[in-house]
Amino acid sequence: MQPLNELSSSIKSAKLTDFDAWHGRIVVWIAAATAGLVVVMFAKATEHAIQLFFKMQQLHWWLPLIVTPLGGMLVVWLTRKWFKGAAGSGIPQVMAALHQDNPKNKYPTLVSLKLAIGKVFLGVGALASGFSAGREGPSVQVAASIMHTFRHFLPYGFTVNPKHLILAGGAAGISAAFNTPLAGIVFAIEELGRRFEQKTNGIIITAIVLSGLVAMSLQGNYTYFGHLTVGTVDKGIIIPILFCGLVCGISGGLFSRILINSSAQMKGRLGVLKRLHPLWWAGFCGLLVAGLGVVSHGAAHGSGYMMAQDMLAGNTDGAWFYAPVKYLATIFTYMSGVPGGIFAPSLSIGAGIGHDLMPLFGHEHLTSAVIALCMAGFLSAVTQAPLTSFIIVMEMIDGHEMVISLMAIAFMASIISKVFSKPLYATLADQQTGMTKKISQE
Repeated sequence: MQPLNELSSSIKSAKLTDFDAWHGRIVVWIAAATAGLVVVMFAKATEHAIQLFFKMQQLHWWLPLIVTPLGGMLVVWLTRKWFKGAAGSGIPQVMAALHQDNPKNKYPTLVSLKLAIGKVFLGVGALASGFSAGREGPSVQVAASIMHTFRHFLPYGFTVNPKHLILAGGAAGISAAFNTPLAGIVFAIEELGRRFEQKTNGIIITAIVLSGLVAMSLQGNYTYFGHLTVGTVDKGIIIPILFCGLVCGISGGLFSRILINSSAQMKGRLGVLKRLHPLWWAGFCGLLVAGLGVVSHGAAHGSGYMMAQDMLAGNTDGAWFYAPVKYLATIFTYMSGVPGGIFAPSLSIGAGIGHDLMPLFGHEHLTSAVIALCMAGFLSAVTQAPLTSFIIVMEMIDGHEMVISLMAIAFMASIISKVFSKPLYATLADQQTGMTKKISQE
Protein backbone atom coordinates (compact mmCIF):
# COMPACT_ATOMS: atom_id res chain seq x y z
CA MET A 1 0.00 0.00 0.00
CA GLN A 2 2.88 2.37 0.74
CA PRO A 3 4.08 2.53 -2.90
CA LEU A 4 0.49 3.15 -4.05
CA ASN A 5 0.08 5.98 -1.56
CA GLU A 6 3.35 7.53 -2.67
CA LEU A 7 2.30 7.24 -6.33
CA SER A 8 -1.06 8.87 -5.57
CA SER A 9 0.66 11.66 -3.65
CA SER A 10 3.08 12.27 -6.55
CA ILE A 11 0.23 12.45 -9.06
CA LYS A 12 -1.59 14.99 -6.91
CA SER A 13 1.49 17.13 -6.32
CA ALA A 14 2.20 17.20 -10.06
CA LYS A 15 -1.46 18.09 -10.70
CA LEU A 16 -1.77 15.28 -13.23
CA THR A 17 -5.49 14.93 -12.48
CA ASP A 18 -6.21 18.66 -12.21
CA PHE A 19 -8.38 19.78 -15.15
CA ASP A 20 -7.39 23.46 -14.81
CA ALA A 21 -3.70 22.55 -14.74
CA TRP A 22 -4.07 20.56 -17.96
CA HIS A 23 -6.12 23.38 -19.46
CA GLY A 24 -3.26 25.79 -18.72
CA ARG A 25 -0.61 23.43 -20.07
CA ILE A 26 -2.49 22.95 -23.34
CA VAL A 27 -2.86 26.73 -23.75
CA VAL A 28 0.90 27.18 -23.26
CA TRP A 29 1.65 24.39 -25.74
CA ILE A 30 -0.65 25.87 -28.38
CA ALA A 31 0.85 29.33 -27.77
CA ALA A 32 4.39 28.01 -28.23
CA ALA A 33 3.50 26.09 -31.39
CA THR A 34 1.73 29.15 -32.81
CA ALA A 35 4.73 31.36 -32.03
CA GLY A 36 7.04 28.91 -33.79
CA LEU A 37 4.76 28.76 -36.83
CA VAL A 38 4.57 32.55 -37.15
CA VAL A 39 8.35 32.95 -36.76
CA VAL A 40 8.93 30.41 -39.56
CA MET A 41 6.41 32.17 -41.80
CA PHE A 42 8.12 35.47 -40.98
CA ALA A 43 11.48 33.97 -41.95
CA LYS A 44 10.11 32.70 -45.27
CA ALA A 45 8.52 36.08 -46.02
CA THR A 46 11.76 37.95 -45.34
CA GLU A 47 13.68 35.61 -47.65
CA HIS A 48 11.23 36.32 -50.47
CA ALA A 49 11.36 40.07 -49.71
CA ILE A 50 15.17 40.13 -49.99
CA GLN A 51 15.08 38.11 -53.22
CA LEU A 52 12.47 40.49 -54.63
CA PHE A 53 14.66 43.51 -53.88
CA PHE A 54 17.76 42.00 -55.47
CA LYS A 55 15.80 41.03 -58.59
CA MET A 56 14.60 44.62 -58.83
CA GLN A 57 18.16 45.88 -58.34
CA GLN A 58 19.44 43.66 -61.14
CA LEU A 59 16.97 45.25 -63.56
CA HIS A 60 18.24 48.79 -63.01
CA TRP A 61 21.10 49.75 -60.70
CA TRP A 62 19.48 53.12 -59.90
CA LEU A 63 16.13 51.75 -58.69
CA PRO A 64 17.28 51.37 -55.04
CA LEU A 65 17.98 55.13 -54.98
CA ILE A 66 14.22 55.58 -55.34
CA VAL A 67 12.77 52.46 -53.71
CA THR A 68 14.82 52.44 -50.49
CA PRO A 69 14.12 56.07 -49.42
CA LEU A 70 10.43 55.94 -50.37
CA GLY A 71 10.02 52.49 -48.82
CA GLY A 72 11.65 53.70 -45.62
CA MET A 73 9.34 56.73 -45.45
CA LEU A 74 6.27 54.54 -45.95
CA VAL A 75 7.36 51.96 -43.35
CA VAL A 76 8.17 54.65 -40.76
CA TRP A 77 4.86 56.42 -41.43
CA LEU A 78 2.92 53.20 -40.88
CA THR A 79 4.98 52.43 -37.78
CA ARG A 80 4.36 55.82 -36.19
CA LYS A 81 0.72 55.93 -37.26
CA TRP A 82 -0.50 52.45 -36.37
CA PHE A 83 2.25 50.42 -34.68
CA LYS A 84 4.08 52.53 -32.09
CA GLY A 85 6.63 50.31 -30.41
CA ALA A 86 7.37 48.23 -33.52
CA ALA A 87 10.43 50.22 -34.57
CA GLY A 88 13.93 48.84 -34.14
CA SER A 89 14.99 45.41 -33.00
CA GLY A 90 12.18 44.34 -30.68
CA ILE A 91 14.43 42.87 -28.00
CA PRO A 92 14.55 46.09 -25.91
CA GLN A 93 10.74 46.22 -25.98
CA VAL A 94 10.52 42.68 -24.61
CA MET A 95 13.05 43.46 -21.90
CA ALA A 96 11.15 46.62 -20.95
CA ALA A 97 7.89 44.65 -20.68
CA LEU A 98 9.58 42.09 -18.42
CA HIS A 99 10.80 44.79 -16.05
CA GLN A 100 7.59 46.84 -15.91
CA ASP A 101 4.87 46.27 -13.34
CA ASN A 102 1.36 46.51 -14.69
CA PRO A 103 -1.56 45.04 -12.70
CA LYS A 104 -3.51 44.45 -15.91
CA ASN A 105 -0.53 42.84 -17.66
CA LYS A 106 -1.02 45.05 -20.69
CA TYR A 107 1.93 46.50 -22.60
CA PRO A 108 0.38 47.84 -25.84
CA THR A 109 3.54 49.64 -26.99
CA LEU A 110 5.87 46.78 -26.07
CA VAL A 111 4.21 43.38 -26.63
CA SER A 112 0.78 42.83 -28.16
CA LEU A 113 -0.86 40.93 -30.99
CA LYS A 114 -1.21 44.18 -32.94
CA LEU A 115 2.53 44.82 -32.62
CA ALA A 116 3.33 41.25 -33.68
CA ILE A 117 1.30 41.68 -36.86
CA GLY A 118 2.86 45.07 -37.54
CA LYS A 119 6.37 43.83 -36.85
CA VAL A 120 6.01 41.04 -39.40
CA PHE A 121 4.58 43.13 -42.23
CA LEU A 122 6.72 46.21 -41.60
CA GLY A 123 9.87 44.12 -41.15
CA VAL A 124 9.21 42.41 -44.47
CA GLY A 125 8.54 45.81 -46.04
CA ALA A 126 11.84 47.21 -44.75
CA LEU A 127 13.81 44.32 -46.24
CA ALA A 128 11.88 44.50 -49.50
CA SER A 129 12.93 48.17 -49.64
CA GLY A 130 16.60 47.22 -49.32
CA PHE A 131 17.45 48.13 -45.75
CA SER A 132 20.19 46.30 -43.87
CA ALA A 133 18.36 44.44 -41.12
CA GLY A 134 17.66 40.99 -39.73
CA ARG A 135 14.47 39.28 -38.65
CA GLU A 136 15.86 37.42 -35.61
CA GLY A 137 15.50 40.31 -33.14
CA PRO A 138 11.99 41.13 -34.38
CA SER A 139 11.15 37.42 -34.05
CA VAL A 140 11.76 37.78 -30.30
CA GLN A 141 9.12 40.51 -30.03
CA VAL A 142 6.73 38.67 -32.34
CA ALA A 143 6.94 35.37 -30.42
CA ALA A 144 6.76 37.10 -27.03
CA SER A 145 3.70 39.07 -28.16
CA ILE A 146 1.93 35.97 -29.43
CA MET A 147 2.54 33.97 -26.27
CA HIS A 148 1.56 36.92 -24.08
CA THR A 149 -1.72 37.21 -26.02
CA PHE A 150 -2.62 33.65 -25.03
CA ARG A 151 -2.74 34.72 -21.35
CA HIS A 152 -6.44 35.45 -21.91
CA PHE A 153 -7.09 31.72 -22.32
CA LEU A 154 -5.31 30.58 -19.15
CA PRO A 155 -7.58 29.32 -16.35
CA TYR A 156 -7.95 31.51 -13.28
CA GLY A 157 -5.28 30.81 -10.69
CA PHE A 158 -2.92 29.05 -13.11
CA THR A 159 0.60 29.15 -11.72
CA VAL A 160 2.18 30.68 -14.84
CA ASN A 161 2.55 34.44 -14.65
CA PRO A 162 1.83 36.34 -17.90
CA LYS A 163 5.39 37.67 -17.77
CA HIS A 164 6.64 34.08 -17.91
CA LEU A 165 4.90 33.83 -21.27
CA ILE A 166 6.78 36.91 -22.49
CA LEU A 167 10.10 35.45 -21.37
CA ALA A 168 9.35 32.05 -22.89
CA GLY A 169 8.14 33.63 -26.12
CA GLY A 170 11.32 35.66 -26.49
CA ALA A 171 13.47 32.58 -25.98
CA ALA A 172 11.32 30.59 -28.40
CA GLY A 173 11.69 33.37 -30.98
CA ILE A 174 15.48 33.08 -30.98
CA SER A 175 15.30 29.28 -31.00
CA ALA A 176 12.91 29.08 -33.96
CA ALA A 177 14.56 31.91 -35.92
CA PHE A 178 18.07 30.42 -35.80
CA ASN A 179 17.15 26.75 -35.14
CA THR A 180 19.31 27.02 -32.01
CA PRO A 181 17.39 25.67 -28.98
CA LEU A 182 20.31 25.87 -26.56
CA ALA A 183 20.93 29.51 -27.52
CA GLY A 184 17.26 30.23 -26.86
CA ILE A 185 17.55 29.01 -23.29
CA VAL A 186 20.79 30.90 -22.67
CA PHE A 187 19.32 34.04 -24.25
CA ALA A 188 16.42 33.90 -21.81
CA ILE A 189 18.84 33.64 -18.89
CA GLU A 190 21.50 36.10 -20.00
CA GLU A 191 19.68 38.83 -21.87
CA LEU A 192 15.92 38.80 -21.37
CA GLY A 193 15.42 37.74 -17.78
CA ARG A 194 18.79 38.36 -16.15
CA ARG A 195 17.55 35.73 -13.71
CA PHE A 196 16.13 32.24 -14.07
CA GLU A 197 13.38 31.35 -11.61
CA GLN A 198 12.70 27.68 -11.08
CA LYS A 199 9.01 28.07 -11.83
CA THR A 200 9.81 29.43 -15.31
CA ASN A 201 12.06 26.50 -16.25
CA GLY A 202 9.31 24.26 -17.53
CA ILE A 203 7.43 26.84 -19.54
CA ILE A 204 10.58 28.22 -21.21
CA ILE A 205 11.89 24.80 -22.18
CA THR A 206 8.42 23.68 -23.32
CA ALA A 207 8.05 26.79 -25.47
CA ILE A 208 11.49 26.31 -27.03
CA VAL A 209 10.90 22.61 -27.72
CA LEU A 210 7.48 23.08 -29.29
CA SER A 211 8.40 26.14 -31.35
CA GLY A 212 11.57 24.34 -32.43
CA LEU A 213 9.61 21.24 -33.47
CA VAL A 214 7.28 23.37 -35.56
CA ALA A 215 10.27 25.11 -37.18
CA MET A 216 12.01 21.81 -37.94
CA SER A 217 8.85 20.23 -39.33
CA LEU A 218 8.55 23.09 -41.82
CA GLN A 219 12.21 23.77 -42.61
CA GLY A 220 14.00 20.57 -41.66
CA ASN A 221 16.76 20.07 -39.11
CA TYR A 222 19.24 22.45 -40.67
CA THR A 223 22.19 24.51 -39.47
CA TYR A 224 21.82 28.22 -40.26
CA PHE A 225 25.20 28.58 -41.99
CA GLY A 226 25.75 24.94 -42.89
CA HIS A 227 28.32 22.43 -41.62
CA LEU A 228 31.67 24.09 -41.04
CA THR A 229 34.80 22.08 -41.70
CA VAL A 230 37.49 23.57 -39.49
CA GLY A 231 40.13 20.91 -39.47
CA THR A 232 42.61 20.70 -36.63
CA VAL A 233 42.36 23.60 -34.19
CA ASP A 234 45.71 23.85 -32.43
CA LYS A 235 47.78 26.50 -30.66
CA GLY A 236 47.97 28.43 -33.94
CA ILE A 237 44.47 29.72 -33.22
CA ILE A 238 45.63 31.67 -30.14
CA ILE A 239 47.03 34.68 -32.03
CA PRO A 240 43.89 35.02 -34.23
CA ILE A 241 41.70 34.86 -31.10
CA LEU A 242 43.63 37.65 -29.39
CA PHE A 243 43.90 39.93 -32.43
CA CYS A 244 40.37 39.32 -33.72
CA GLY A 245 38.97 39.70 -30.22
CA LEU A 246 40.62 43.11 -29.94
CA VAL A 247 39.38 44.30 -33.35
CA CYS A 248 35.85 42.96 -32.85
CA GLY A 249 35.68 44.31 -29.30
CA ILE A 250 36.59 47.84 -30.37
CA SER A 251 34.50 47.93 -33.56
CA GLY A 252 31.51 46.22 -31.90
CA GLY A 253 31.67 48.52 -28.88
CA LEU A 254 31.68 51.61 -31.09
CA PHE A 255 28.83 50.15 -33.16
CA SER A 256 26.78 49.63 -30.00
CA ARG A 257 27.55 53.13 -28.74
CA ILE A 258 26.45 54.71 -32.02
CA LEU A 259 23.13 52.84 -31.89
CA ILE A 260 22.53 53.92 -28.30
CA ASN A 261 23.38 57.55 -29.02
CA SER A 262 21.22 57.61 -32.14
CA SER A 263 18.27 56.29 -30.15
CA ALA A 264 18.53 59.20 -27.73
CA GLN A 265 17.93 62.81 -28.71
CA MET A 266 20.47 63.76 -31.36
CA LYS A 267 22.00 67.22 -31.45
CA GLY A 268 22.58 69.60 -34.33
CA ARG A 269 20.70 69.94 -37.61
CA LEU A 270 20.45 66.19 -38.09
CA GLY A 271 18.85 65.92 -34.65
CA VAL A 272 16.32 68.61 -35.60
CA LEU A 273 15.53 66.81 -38.86
CA LYS A 274 15.03 63.50 -37.08
CA ARG A 275 12.85 65.01 -34.35
CA LEU A 276 10.66 67.35 -36.41
CA HIS A 277 10.56 65.50 -39.74
CA PRO A 278 10.88 61.75 -39.03
CA LEU A 279 9.63 60.75 -42.49
CA TRP A 280 12.17 62.91 -44.30
CA TRP A 281 14.79 61.57 -41.91
CA ALA A 282 13.82 57.99 -42.81
CA GLY A 283 14.09 58.88 -46.50
CA PHE A 284 17.51 60.45 -45.94
CA CYS A 285 18.77 57.32 -44.13
CA GLY A 286 17.29 55.17 -46.89
CA LEU A 287 19.13 57.21 -49.50
CA LEU A 288 22.41 56.66 -47.61
CA VAL A 289 21.80 52.90 -47.52
CA ALA A 290 20.94 52.90 -51.23
CA GLY A 291 24.09 54.89 -52.01
CA LEU A 292 26.20 52.37 -50.12
CA GLY A 293 24.45 49.62 -52.06
CA VAL A 294 25.29 51.24 -55.39
CA VAL A 295 29.01 51.62 -54.66
CA SER A 296 29.24 48.09 -53.19
CA HIS A 297 27.18 46.33 -55.89
CA GLY A 298 24.40 45.46 -53.42
CA ALA A 299 26.49 44.40 -50.44
CA ALA A 300 24.79 46.95 -48.18
CA HIS A 301 21.31 45.47 -48.55
CA GLY A 302 19.49 42.64 -46.80
CA SER A 303 20.46 40.61 -43.75
CA GLY A 304 23.91 39.59 -45.03
CA TYR A 305 23.08 35.93 -44.51
CA MET A 306 24.10 34.78 -47.98
CA MET A 307 27.42 36.64 -47.94
CA ALA A 308 28.35 35.24 -44.52
CA GLN A 309 27.38 31.73 -45.64
CA ASP A 310 29.50 32.05 -48.78
CA MET A 311 32.49 33.32 -46.81
CA LEU A 312 32.26 30.38 -44.40
CA ALA A 313 31.94 27.91 -47.26
CA GLY A 314 34.86 29.49 -49.13
CA ASN A 315 32.71 29.99 -52.24
CA THR A 316 33.68 33.62 -52.69
CA ASP A 317 36.67 35.82 -52.10
CA GLY A 318 34.41 38.62 -50.98
CA ALA A 319 35.23 42.29 -51.22
CA TRP A 320 37.49 43.93 -48.67
CA PHE A 321 34.97 46.74 -48.23
CA TYR A 322 32.04 44.44 -47.32
CA ALA A 323 32.48 44.80 -43.54
CA PRO A 324 32.67 48.64 -43.44
CA VAL A 325 29.82 48.99 -45.95
CA LYS A 326 27.57 46.63 -44.01
CA TYR A 327 28.61 48.32 -40.76
CA LEU A 328 27.48 51.74 -41.98
CA ALA A 329 24.36 50.44 -43.76
CA THR A 330 23.14 48.73 -40.59
CA ILE A 331 23.70 51.88 -38.53
CA PHE A 332 21.76 54.00 -41.04
CA THR A 333 18.99 51.39 -41.11
CA TYR A 334 18.67 51.44 -37.35
CA MET A 335 18.73 55.25 -37.25
CA SER A 336 15.94 55.44 -39.85
CA GLY A 337 13.37 53.99 -37.44
CA VAL A 338 12.24 51.04 -39.59
CA PRO A 339 11.56 47.74 -37.80
CA GLY A 340 14.50 45.39 -38.09
CA GLY A 341 17.08 43.56 -36.02
CA ILE A 342 20.86 43.65 -35.85
CA PHE A 343 21.65 39.99 -35.10
CA ALA A 344 22.05 38.80 -38.69
CA PRO A 345 23.81 41.97 -39.91
CA SER A 346 26.19 41.77 -36.93
CA LEU A 347 27.06 38.19 -37.82
CA SER A 348 27.68 39.16 -41.45
CA ILE A 349 29.81 42.15 -40.39
CA GLY A 350 31.82 39.79 -38.19
CA ALA A 351 32.26 37.44 -41.13
CA GLY A 352 33.53 40.34 -43.25
CA ILE A 353 35.98 41.39 -40.54
CA GLY A 354 37.28 37.82 -40.31
CA HIS A 355 37.69 37.66 -44.07
CA ASP A 356 39.70 40.90 -44.09
CA LEU A 357 41.92 39.88 -41.16
CA MET A 358 42.66 36.35 -42.39
CA PRO A 359 45.62 37.30 -44.67
CA LEU A 360 47.45 38.66 -41.61
CA PHE A 361 47.76 35.18 -40.09
CA GLY A 362 48.89 33.21 -43.14
CA HIS A 363 47.08 29.97 -42.22
CA GLU A 364 44.70 29.12 -45.06
CA HIS A 365 43.33 26.07 -43.23
CA LEU A 366 42.07 28.45 -40.52
CA THR A 367 40.10 30.70 -42.88
CA SER A 368 36.65 29.40 -41.91
CA ALA A 369 37.62 29.23 -38.26
CA VAL A 370 38.76 32.87 -38.17
CA ILE A 371 35.56 34.00 -39.89
CA ALA A 372 33.47 32.08 -37.33
CA LEU A 373 35.52 33.56 -34.50
CA CYS A 374 34.89 37.10 -35.70
CA MET A 375 31.17 36.40 -36.10
CA ALA A 376 30.96 35.39 -32.44
CA GLY A 377 33.31 38.16 -31.35
CA PHE A 378 31.52 41.01 -33.11
CA LEU A 379 28.05 39.84 -32.04
CA SER A 380 29.28 39.51 -28.46
CA ALA A 381 30.81 42.99 -28.54
CA VAL A 382 27.60 44.53 -29.88
CA THR A 383 25.22 42.77 -27.47
CA GLN A 384 27.61 42.22 -24.54
CA ALA A 385 25.96 38.81 -24.19
CA PRO A 386 28.96 36.47 -24.65
CA LEU A 387 27.22 33.22 -23.69
CA THR A 388 24.39 33.73 -26.16
CA SER A 389 26.80 34.88 -28.87
CA PHE A 390 29.22 31.98 -28.83
CA ILE A 391 26.45 29.38 -28.44
CA ILE A 392 24.44 30.91 -31.28
CA VAL A 393 27.43 30.74 -33.63
CA MET A 394 28.40 27.27 -32.43
CA GLU A 395 24.91 25.89 -33.10
CA MET A 396 24.44 27.80 -36.36
CA ILE A 397 27.62 26.45 -37.95
CA ASP A 398 27.66 23.04 -36.27
CA GLY A 399 31.11 23.97 -35.00
CA HIS A 400 31.26 22.11 -31.71
CA GLU A 401 34.99 21.52 -32.10
CA MET A 402 35.44 25.28 -31.73
CA VAL A 403 33.62 25.62 -28.41
CA ILE A 404 36.61 26.83 -26.39
CA SER A 405 37.84 29.18 -29.13
CA LEU A 406 34.39 30.72 -29.63
CA MET A 407 33.93 31.07 -25.89
CA ALA A 408 37.30 32.79 -25.49
CA ILE A 409 36.79 35.38 -28.21
CA ALA A 410 33.19 36.08 -27.16
CA PHE A 411 34.19 36.89 -23.57
CA MET A 412 37.25 38.86 -24.66
CA ALA A 413 35.32 40.99 -27.17
CA SER A 414 32.52 41.59 -24.65
CA ILE A 415 34.95 42.85 -22.01
CA ILE A 416 36.70 45.19 -24.47
CA SER A 417 33.33 46.47 -25.72
CA LYS A 418 32.41 47.64 -22.21
CA VAL A 419 35.18 50.23 -22.41
CA PHE A 420 33.34 51.93 -25.29
CA SER A 421 29.66 51.31 -24.64
CA LYS A 422 26.99 50.47 -22.13
CA PRO A 423 25.06 47.20 -22.67
CA LEU A 424 23.04 47.80 -25.83
CA TYR A 425 19.74 46.08 -25.15
CA ALA A 426 19.54 46.96 -21.45
CA THR A 427 20.17 50.64 -22.23
CA LEU A 428 17.63 50.67 -25.06
CA ALA A 429 15.14 48.89 -22.78
CA ASP A 430 15.52 51.71 -20.25
CA GLN A 431 14.82 54.20 -23.04
CA GLN A 432 11.74 52.20 -24.02
CA THR A 433 10.50 52.29 -20.43
CA GLY A 434 10.81 56.07 -20.39
CA MET A 435 9.00 56.36 -23.74
CA THR A 436 6.21 54.08 -22.53
CA LYS A 437 5.65 56.21 -19.41
CA LYS A 438 5.57 59.34 -21.56
CA ILE A 439 2.97 57.84 -23.92
CA SER A 440 0.81 56.65 -21.02
CA GLN A 441 0.87 60.14 -19.49
CA GLU A 442 -0.19 61.66 -22.78
